[in-house]
Amino acid sequence: MDTLLAVTDDLAYALHLADAADALTMERFGALDLTVDTKPDLTPVSDADRATEDLLRLSIGSERPGDAVMGEEFGASGDSSRCWIIDPIDGTKSYVRGVPIWATLIALAVETPATTTRDISLGVVSAPALGRRWWASRGAGAWLSVGGEEHRLGVSAVAELADASVGFSEWNDPAWDIDDRRTRFDGLLRTVWRSRAYGDFWSHMMVAEGSVDAAMEPELSLWDMAAVIPIVEEAGGRVTALDGRSPMVGRNAVSSNGLLHNDLLGVFAAT
Repeated sequence: MDTLLAVTDDLAYALHLADAADALTMERFGALDLTVDTKPDLTPVSDADRATEDLLRLSIGSERPGDAVMGEEFGASGDSSRCWIIDPIDGTKSYVRGVPIWATLIALAVETPATTTRDISLGVVSAPALGRRWWASRGAGAWLSVGGEEHRLGVSAVAELADASVGFSEWNDPAWDIDDRRTRFDGLLRTVWRSRAYGDFWSHMMVAEGSVDAAMEPELSLWDMAAVIPIVEEAGGRVTALDGRSPMVGRNAVSSNGLLHNDLLGVFAAT
């Protein structure tokens, strides 16, 4: 099987996985008997998170038995040059409170563990409660499905921070308090035209859509960002860690339309 056909087949399968996840997560969204526990890192996890990851792992084990899997709830399994990276519900805090800003994130990395953005061959971000799904594979562009219609994505052309709309998740995230990040972050928010805490995956997807010009998070896990990277990049944008390294290494991220990226990195550059 040649490379293009393999990627196309993998993307079709990733979209199939997203369909299965959407059915389960929507069935449990708002359920009165939803069980919510607290993980050791003090973040919430619901029975829907675990059930969704279980479902996807079972499918991958059956349909892609040679592939490895890395997921938020059950860690890494398998040893392969191909690894599916899964966040069953990105935005669990929203999910358990009935807020529709949550999504299943699915990525395929060509190395295990993934160490650079080039390793991520495809990404799918599916937000069924918002009625939106984004996806991309390398060399095939980034796409959005909404209202039954598909649209190719492209980032904005805003070139000045003073004109930019910036997204993030939580202003009071303690990871902003490392070193002088808080001062730099607050300074950026005062510089740009508009800033909003859209939350989790959504800010980055709006960067890919061109409706937001940049988004940033001070602390992320591999499953939080893997699916986001190819979508933003295939839409013409750029994704790095705050210090310019790969986000998969830096474990934080700034995504942008590319035109603003060097200025954004300059905001957080060490003095």
